Amino acid sequence: MSYLKKIVLHCSNGCPPNLEQLIKDFRAAGVIYVGVVGKDCSRIEDLIDEICVCFGDDPYELLTASHPDKSLEEAVEFARALTGEYAGEVQVMER
Repeated sequence: MSYLKKIVLHCSNGCPPNLEQLIKDFRAAGVIYVGVVGKDCSRIEDLIDEICVCFGDDPYELLTASHPDKSLEEAVEFARALTGEYAGEVQVMER
């Protein structure tokens, strides 16, 4: 599957069971930003950060954000507002 470089994960049911593989796929695709919104989004963001560090000698530099008590639309607007190397379109993924 191809991914845009900015992703908003909408986790309405909490942490996706395949989160580690998903982050590996993001890395391979060149994703540089992941925002998380929905149930347990702060915990999911922390897990993503831990996964990125666990790549050993080649950690994955990924900008992450969680949006507790925010709507999906607000999380997408935040991602769209990123500039510089983080400028570009946003892909929403339901998990």
